[in-house]
Amino acid sequence: MKTYLISIGDELLIGQTINTNVAFIGNLISDNNISIIKSTVIGDDIKIILNELEIASASADLIICTGGLGPTHDDVTRNAFVQYFKTELIHNDEVLEDIKSMLKRRGRELKKTHEDQAMVPKNAEVIRNENGTAPGYWIEKDNKIFIVMPGVPYEMKAMMSNHVIPRLIEKIGEPKEFIKKITLQTTGLPESIVAERLGDIDELLSGAKLAFLPNQYGVRLRVTVKSNIEEQASNHLLEIEQKIRSKVGRFIYGRGDENLEDVVGRLLKERELRISVAESCTGGGLADRITNINGSSKYFERGVVTYSNAAKVELLKVDEDVMMEKGAVSAEVAMQMAEGIKSTSGADIGVSLTGILGPTGGVTDKPVGTVYIGYCDDKVCTAKRFQFGEDRILNKNRATQAALEMIRRSLLGIAFEE
Repeated sequence: MKTYLISIGDELLIGQTINTNVAFIGNLISDNNISIIKSTVIGDDIKIILNELEIASASADLIICTGGLGPTHDDVTRNAFVQYFKTELIHNDEVLEDIKSMLKRRGRELKKTHEDQAMVPKNAEVIRNENGTAPGYWIEKDNKIFIVMPGVPYEMKAMMSNHVIPRLIEKIGEPKEFIKKITLQTTGLPESIVAERLGDIDELLSGAKLAFLPNQYGVRLRVTVKSNIEEQASNHLLEIEQKIRSKVGRFIYGRGDENLEDVVGRLLKERELRISVAESCTGGGLADRITNINGSSKYFERGVVTYSNAAKVELLKVDEDVMMEKGAVSAEVAMQMAEGIKSTSGADIGVSLTGILGPTGGVTDKPVGTVYIGYCDDKVCTAKRFQFGEDRILNKNRATQAALEMIRRSLLGIAFEE
């Protein structure tokens, strides 16, 4: 089954809203062995929608549309589908009851615009919307399936997961081709070096696909394998993963959508260790990421932001003479900060960050982007220098990523040097 994704909305075209829907749908569809041939974004214009539906119908078996089903004047998707199928709108009691129920839960009154959303294309089966007022549509014609859903992400996600995917699986039956995927999360190496270390890609993959997906934190490696035999696809995927790990395994911290703070949190919890952090340049960013994880109170003791030199001395007992001689941004100060937060908090591990994030403040031997990260536990107290770029916010994010990776490697006994 070939799938064509159509995202509808002027706000998507002009970049006012980030199109997260297509990522969610794409992952969910491909995870269920349904191939995607194209994804496109178009505006709220009936003529453009009609034209895109013609193109999609000529090339795909499954057309999934999101957006433009709301109650305002610029929501024209419903009328476009009425015109495309040469049908009419009819009142649907079930949709109206869903709308009334949802509004009652939220303490809101039923209005004319809400009642209008209970009007649906005559040839459509309703996809119920438990989280909003606009229903979705399931339309079949000429051996093709058209699925139309609201563009609001949490409404669309519920429809896809609870209604669309189960019905698609039931309809298409046993897949003729099995698609298996894995995403390996790496950090600490740029895309070019990862590719270099992997060597001959064709030899590595043996017919599979590998996508390099770089971001501010590292490079995600997505491997996709297809086979008519499910076990064969699974074995091929495992073989490729093992080959990748043999070449860049030290830099792989997780699989799928796993974040580095998830991994670090799990390791700390398993080892029954508590950690405290002292931050200067990142202003609490590391503590924020660590505490994003549910259950982090089991291993996170405290975090302090010692932005000024006086704060470093007062709260962390950093030696003023050392700071004067080496500078606040130095390995020596980073180590004393890590040791100080570990000592004052009674935690098993202390971590610190101090740096020059820019765009000003850099000097010859410590340009903008210089960050020192300190790590101290019961066996070792050390610091490592990192050199990031010139963007202040990116530097903050990359510094917290590097600190988390330093913690991960220390807990696993993996050397940090490349």
